[in-house]
Amino acid sequence: MVQERLESVGADAGEALPKVRRYVEMLLEWNRGFSNLISSGDEPRIVERHVLESLAPASWIKRDGPKEFMDFGSGGGFPAIPLALAGVGERWVLVESRRNKTLFLRKVIQEIGLIGVEVELARLETLLEESGRLGRFDAFTSRATLRLGPTLALASNWLVEGGSAYLWKGSRREREMEDDRRWANSWSLADSFEISNGQTSVARFVKNKT
Repeated sequence: MVQERLESVGADAGEALPKVRRYVEMLLEWNRGFSNLISSGDEPRIVERHVLESLAPASWIKRDGPKEFMDFGSGGGFPAIPLALAGVGERWVLVESRRNKTLFLRKVIQEIGLIGVEVELARLETLLEESGRLGRFDAFTSRATLRLGPTLALASNWLVEGGSAYLWKGSRREREMEDDRRWANSWSLADSFEISNGQTSVARFVKNKT
């Protein structure tokens, strides 16, 4: 199934699949010995629950044509690393606030030879002081981090007008959208991608022009 997903987005599966395998191996090694990257209960279903869920919308995202991505709360690297391995985007900045997780991400990037991917050890809020990068990205990804409203509030600082935020959300998405409508001042819900497990979807929000 991973090979099919990689090929569906135009990736060279012969090159990308061994890197995905090594990434999963490293994640399990680190999860058991160094750092809690995913829950222990998720280890037996890491491919289905994390890798495939990250890759599911790859073709859909790539069709939009974004090149410069920021990934917020990268954790163990989902969805950014699988998407980068599939050839989605040209440059990724992974923002993670926990040092042990950034060490893992940098080790993965080095070992599997990911080009155009960098890691920031920081809270996204503190990076707002780096004005040279504000409004420079054309895509933003986030999976299982903050609620929808606060996530979009942060994303609005980093994206160009017309840029897209792709948010992996579970069954509470609709409720989060209704509980705090302030996001609608800066964003429009464009469309969504339903993942086959039926429990998760990826919502695409487009930053409004001012």
